[in-house]
Amino acid sequence: MNATPDRTVARAVQRVTSTALGPYQSAVVRIGFAATWLLFLLRELPNRHEMYGPHGPWSWEMARQLISGNDAFTALMWVDNTVWFEIVYAGAMLSSALLMLGWRTRTMSVLFMIGVLSLQNRSIFMGDGGDNVIHLMAIYLVLTRCGQVWSLDARRLAAAVPGGPSAPGGPVVPVGPVIPASPSGPPRDRVGPALWVVLGFALFSATFLNQTGWFVLLLLWVLWVAQALWWMVNRYAPHGEPRALLDILANLAHNAALFVIMAEVCLIYATAGWYKIQGSRWQDGTALYYPLKLDYFTPWPALSDLLASGGVMVMILTYGTVIVQVAFPFTLFNRRVKNVLLGAMMLEHAAIAVLLGLPFFSLAMIAADAVFLPTAFLVWLGTRMARGRDRLFSRGDAAGPEQRRGDPGPAPYARRVTRGRRRAASAAVGAGPGFQAWFQHPLGLFRARSGRRSVHPISSTTSTSAPSRGIMPATGMRHHRAVSGPYEGDQAERLH
Repeated sequence: MNATPDRTVARAVQRVTSTALGPYQSAVVRIGFAATWLLFLLRELPNRHEMYGPHGPWSWEMARQLISGNDAFTALMWVDNTVWFEIVYAGAMLSSALLMLGWRTRTMSVLFMIGVLSLQNRSIFMGDGGDNVIHLMAIYLVLTRCGQVWSLDARRLAAAVPGGPSAPGGPVVPVGPVIPASPSGPPRDRVGPALWVVLGFALFSATFLNQTGWFVLLLLWVLWVAQALWWMVNRYAPHGEPRALLDILANLAHNAALFVIMAEVCLIYATAGWYKIQGSRWQDGTALYYPLKLDYFTPWPALSDLLASGGVMVMILTYGTVIVQVAFPFTLFNRRVKNVLLGAMMLEHAAIAVLLGLPFFSLAMIAADAVFLPTAFLVWLGTRMARGRDRLFSRGDAAGPEQRRGDPGPAPYARRVTRGRRRAASAAVGAGPGFQAWFQHPLGLFRARSGRRSVHPISSTTSTSAPSRGIMPATGMRHHRAVSGPYEGDQAERLH
């Protein structure tokens, strides 16, 4: 009688331990938060000294007194120096950009976390609510395998290991330009060990400079040692039991962190909604009117006045905000209702960015909401972006040197045939992960060198086996097999 429940539990355990779930969702969260933090740092670049610098209103001594009490981690408190502040600020921007692109994702996620904690804990009063979300997600991203798809790591791994795991569900190895040790030997990574040594020296120096935040420093040491262990196992025992054990641990950490991210988003909306219910202004439907009349939150006064002048519209938006926030956590088990409310919340945050002048708070919340987006929609969106990029750059490719010097080029019919062939080649691989194709520039800058099918992010089987059927957690949508490969690989070149 217990055979069916036992099999169900066994399949669930197998799935959680053998696969890093939600590869597209984790990639969207990675890209979204890295882009949000990078844009914020770029916008505040002229004001960085007043906000986080040693000569700002919140002085270095005041920050030291506060941090000594709450034991927060920040690298800016190691040295009271303007040069050191500039190094940390530039490092935060660089790590955000590289994490967004997915270069050395595991390492960049750690540096991204250090940059976020260092700046935010230095001046805790600089923020609008979105900084709290970025603060938490920066920590969670360290534990996720968020570079499985839509990253330079995924493209490099697919191109450098012929016949290896190029799928979203495959291991995310932080490799650089891979140089084979011998024609038959395993690929050798030279950039990874060099980066590990440099960061190890920096971590060793930081241990003596650090005065607070010892938990984060201990976490950094654990991650540094774990990265060395991961590299050694991949180098000397890629198919042994130690590698299988490390994969299981990494998958468990990833799935647990992804679950925590989902729970965090639900908790944010649930608490916000229930607190609003207790407010008298939210109960009578006039709460939205008041921020529209504050100078701090009216970047477009005419638009705010127009919206505030409609009493019915203000009441509908006020009650609608409360209903959506309270109901969302309870709709996760109904895919269609969840997707409708998810779209409504994203539109709400987009309106907050425009009407109330809080763009980075809205971007942070939209990036957090993206963890619930359906996999099929993300694949479709990435494919459409890749095709749009292909159409944009194919026009430049079609115009060769002779044509740019005045040659009229091929006849209109020939141009239509060329573009049709390009679209046919794009469709042949268009079902694959969209942003992977996006990184494959027509000039070959990020072009992969193999055109094989990928393993599906939820399935641990290869493309030669029968397609498995499963349901994505938090999306409720059945997954399908995707094709990944070079956007202009061997098949596309033959079509040309």
